[in-house]
Formats: sequence, structure tokens, C-alpha cells
Amino acid sequence: MATADQLSPPTAPNRALRRQVGIIGLTWASVGSIIGSGWLLGAKSAVMAAGPAAIISWVIGAIAIILLALVHAELGGMFPVAGGTTRYPHYAFGGLAGMSFGWFSWLQAASVAPIEVEAMINYGQHYSWAHVLEHPSNGTLTAAGVGVATLLMAVFVAINFLGIRVLAHTNSAATWWKIAIPLFTIFVLAITHFHGGNFTSQGFAPFGAKGVLAAISTSGIIFALLGFEQAIQIAGESSNPKRDIPRAVLGSVAIGAVIYIALQVVFIGALPGTTFGHGWAKLAYANISGPFAGLATLVGLGWLAAILYIDAVISPGGTGLIYVTSTSRISYGLSRNGYAPEVFERTDKRSVPWFGLIISFITGVICFLPFPSWQSLVSFITDASVLMYAGAPLSYGVLRKQLPNRERPYRLPGGQVIAPLSFVIASLIIYWAGWDTVWRLGASIILGYLLLGSYSWYANAKGKPNAPTMNWRAAQWLPVYLIGMGVISWQGGFCENAGCSIANNIPLWWDIVIIAAFSLAIYYWAVYTGLSSAEIEENIAKVEVVDEAAAH
Repeated sequence: MATADQLSPPTAPNRALRRQVGIIGLTWASVGSIIGSGWLLGAKSAVMAAGPAAIISWVIGAIAIILLALVHAELGGMFPVAGGTTRYPHYAFGGLAGMSFGWFSWLQAASVAPIEVEAMINYGQHYSWAHVLEHPSNGTLTAAGVGVATLLMAVFVAINFLGIRVLAHTNSAATWWKIAIPLFTIFVLAITHFHGGNFTSQGFAPFGAKGVLAAISTSGIIFALLGFEQAIQIAGESSNPKRDIPRAVLGSVAIGAVIYIALQVVFIGALPGTTFGHGWAKLAYANISGPFAGLATLVGLGWLAAILYIDAVISPGGTGLIYVTSTSRISYGLSRNGYAPEVFERTDKRSVPWFGLIISFITGVICFLPFPSWQSLVSFITDASVLMYAGAPLSYGVLRKQLPNRERPYRLPGGQVIAPLSFVIASLIIYWAGWDTVWRLGASIILGYLLLGSYSWYANAKGKPNAPTMNWRAAQWLPVYLIGMGVISWQGGFCENAGCSIANNIPLWWDIVIIAAFSLAIYYWAVYTGLSSAEIEENIAKVEVVDEAAAH
């Protein structure tokens, strides 16, 4: 077992994070991530994919996220460390699984901030001066748009460099606004423009069950509800993590789910009949940008539209801000686990992991190159995020089995049922995104193995103290799961793009049965092959000893 002397000096000022964030800061970090561009753009995308039955899509998505959040709440209380989602699989399965899920975590977090910037610019098309920022044909950024987007990313990074306390206060102020405006919009549209007949005039579920399920992954529903883990990512800076982390995680999901479902209801109810007269798939407002702001303009609420165009800067901006924070903390955790160079652990005089912030900025700028639309990128990030979340139920199963008596500030009731169920749901969400998204995710996974795997090999070759052991036996289920999900997706019937080359050999409902059976087999296989209690304790001690010493 590694000792403190074998690791970096625990009092080294360039490695410590400050525990200065309270329950409000933690909760608002998660709520601020949940309430972003999803509320501005998600309702329209969902109703076009599923019709009024999009409400059911939101309910299913909320249940899925709540189940995953429950598992994370127990783990977050047990291990209040920075970059928590990157560490649970590392503790339970060792190097290979930890490296894999760590990459999934970083991939989704690094991609969210630039997408929120693109959403800000997209809503800005309402103003004539902003038309030069996007190509009208495909919605990608022009050279001028890339310049503005880069400037916005630089602002996010600059605020992060001011330290976690300033960041928490900035995000808390933005989050109060981000909650107030959607609630105000719900109230105004519900009392001034609500037509109950909209829910049945074109059929409640015109695209059937397949439309309802596909909307969960492809229209931004899961993407909108993502973000509860932000309280976990900055747990290393929480003043009372064991008490506050579970409360922040569960409270943020409850707030976000209620707001989003209510927004979908009033959006459908407030639409003039002419906007969906040719079917929900062809929903459109002529020459008006922004779903909610455009709707407010259409029904004569210009003053509300003006507020919403302001919110189109604040809501995505607040989410992008906290995801830049998250990206740097995930890379900090990856380095602690030995998967990334030690430079990611170095902090400045304000205890900010500065190199991770710089890499977050560079990644964001790369994402501003001519990539697909907001919605296409949302599908990709949804799968990367859910794949990241899927590591928690698996880790939970192993830790409950091997460390049953370890202190748990929050012990999940019925966890032995909820954990495998949440893993099944995570697999279904990945599948519903469609083959076109799944194969791209597979290519990104290979890239991650090349990057992190190369450094892990280097760290072991140099004999670095925290060089990870790959633990191939404990992770033997992982390649089977990743390849199996790819094959099922290819053979199934879900694809975001009409021209996508799927086999379509598995009928609807049978595909759900197959995914459920496959996922349960993987879950119990993973729990069976997980590390022993002694190996888990060694992993925990090896990467946490410095964190614990630095916190005092």
C-alpha cells in the first residue's frame, strides 16, 4: 500500500484545493449546469420528435436521471474528492476501467462549455448584427463567430482563475436568475396563452413509442437534465461534503426535472395552431429565432421575448462557466489516479488547477471549428455523459459488496435493485441515441485509450508512485460491454439521421428486452470480477492520502 511519503508532499501548496463551498454553492453548481441551453432549445426539439407525448419523454428522462443521481449521492458522500466521477470506477475496478470512465467524464465535460457558447450565438441570431456569426445553411460558426466564441470561452476561463469562492458566488447569482426566468415564463404562458386542444389536435403521440423513446436521447432531454454531478466534481472544495453532497445532488435533480416538464407543457399549450398545422415534425415560426423567445414574439408578448433573449446569454453562459470548472477538476482527478501528467494537479496561489483550465479553453476552441448543429452535438454528449454515469452503478455494486461497513453519510434504500436498474436505463439511453451517434462515440473512446493509455504506460515505465495498475481481470467485462452495445445499436432500428446505415434487424420492444438482459449480465459480471476489498482500500489510500492531508 502506498504511503504518504511515497506520494507528493501532502502540504505542497501547488497541489491543494480549498474547502470553501457550502450547500448553496454545491446545489447551485448542479442546478446551474442543469438549467442551461436545454430549456431554451429542448422543448421545441422534443415536441418535433415525439409530438405532445414529449411530456412522457421528459418524465422517463427525469426518472432515469433521478435513479442515476441516487447512486451518485451515496458514492459522493463516501468519497468527497475532486473529480469524483472519474474515481469511483478506479476504486472498484482498477486502472483500465478507471481510465475508461475517466475519459468518458472528461470528454463530455470538455464539450459542454463550447456547445453552450454556440447556443448563446444561435439565440443571438435574433439581432441583425449577429447574422455574420453563423452560416445560415447549417448553423456552424463563421470566422467572426469563432472569434466571438473564443472570446466567450476566455471569459469563462478568466472567471475560473479568480478562485472557487468567486466562482461559487458568480454561479450562485447567475443560477438565481436562471431559475427565476423559466418559472416566470411558465407562469406567463400558462395564464395568458394556453390551449388544451393542442395536445390532441394532431394526435398526442403521432410518432408512436419510437418517437417518445428517441426524443429522450436525440432532442436534448437527457442533455438538459445533465449536470447534477457538478456538486460531486467540486466535492474536494466542499466545506462539509459528507452532509452536503447527497443533498445537493438530489435537490438539483428535483428542481431541474420539475422546471423542464412544466416548460414542455406550457410550450405545447401556448403554440398557435398554425405553427404545427402541417404536423409536429414541421413545427416552425416564420422568420423568428429562438423557440421560447420566438413563441413569445408570435403571441404578442414582445416584452417577455426581450427578457428571454437576455436569458439566452445568462443561462447557457452560467452552464458553460461551471463546466469549465468541472473539466479542470476532472483532469485533476485523472492526474491523481495516474492517468494524466502531474501538471494537471498543479494549482496557483488561489488553489485553481490552472493547466486543466488552459486545456479546457483549447478544447473549446477546437470544438468551434465547423462541426454539426447544436442538436447533433447534443446527441453525442448525451451518450458520452450517460456512459460516464453508467460507471457509478457498477462501482456501487462492487463497493457495497466489498466495503459493506464503510461509512456512508447517505445510504441508498433499495440500492441493490436501483443500481442495476439504473445501469439498464443508462444503456437504453445510449442505444436510443442511434447508431450514427454510437459509432462516433466509439471512435472517441479509441482516441481516449490512445491518449490516456500512452501516458499510463509511460508512468509505469518511469516507476511513478501513482502509476495505475491496469487490473485487466477486474475490467474484463468492459470491452464486451462497449463492443456489444455497438453491435446491438448497429443491428437495431434507432438512428438520428435518415441516411444512417443500420441493419434494422431488431424490432422495437425486443431491442429493449435485449439491452436489458445484456446490461444485467454485464452488471453482475462486473460486480463478480471487481477488485477485492484490500485492493479497493489500497486504491483509495493511494489517491486520497494527499487530498485528506491538504484539506486540513
